[in-house]
Amino acid sequence: MDGHCLCGAVRITAIPSSQAASACHCAACRRWTGAAMWAVEAAAAEVRVTGEVRTYRSSPLAERAFCPACGTHLWIRDDGKDYDLMPGLFDAASEFPLSHEVYADRAFACVRLAGSHPRASRAEYENSHPFVEGDAR
Repeated sequence: MDGHCLCGAVRITAIPSSQAASACHCAACRRWTGAAMWAVEAAAAEVRVTGEVRTYRSSPLAERAFCPACGTHLWIRDDGKDYDLMPGLFDAASEFPLSHEVYADRAFACVRLAGSHPRASRAEYENSHPFVEGDAR
């Protein structure tokens, strides 16, 4: 997939790990995006980025990236792990179904998602991801 930020200063080419997107409703993602964060996963070796990118260390283990010119959110990435890219960067992602959502019990009423996809509550997600610390996420 080929994509870019709002102003076009950052361009990203990626081969997604699957043809689906996920959603996160944790406190950090809600603050970053305004409601829920959507992501398309891609292995680091399958992502090419051109243009200036700024990052913000949002936790001891992860960074969030954005275009310094227009502010478009680009990705969140745990250190040394795969990219969770924002699907809105890629026209090709417009038909991707929702694979799953995490922190589903924390979703704002205006963004509760319909469908039969898997949902993990805050407790369920944090039990299987011990690096997550309370309300920091």
